Amino acid sequence: QVQLIESGGGLVQAGGSLRLSCAASGRTASNYHIEWFRQAPGKEREFVAAVTWDGRNTYYADSVKGRFTISRDNVKNTVDLQMDTLKPEDTALYYCAADDSIKLVTTPALMTYWGKGTLVTVSS
Repeated sequence: QVQLIESGGGLVQAGGSLRLSCAASGRTASNYHIEWFRQAPGKEREFVAAVTWDGRNTYYADSVKGRFTISRDNVKNTVDLQMDTLKPEDTALYYCAADDSIKLVTTPALMTYWGKGTLVTVSS
């Protein structure tokens, strides 16, 4: 069992920055790929960014590439999402998820564990 707790959401003006953090607990937490998804009101949950279990590889949605950076600390069992140059369309509830597949996948339905989310609101 892995528990995921997100933090760091809030209200920011367009062009600003926020840093989200996902704290993972559980004996095998470091064995999972960790991913960030987001869901805006009335929209489907979508992939944002991911990091492999060993931190060696990262993946980003095209919509955030060059603006968001995902990083992992397996000593602290945390995965951070640094979000820069935020846009109003980044407004959403952001979730972190644990993926136990051998090769990282980015489909929400295939995630094993989910956090409860943290709200990011970007004003124009």
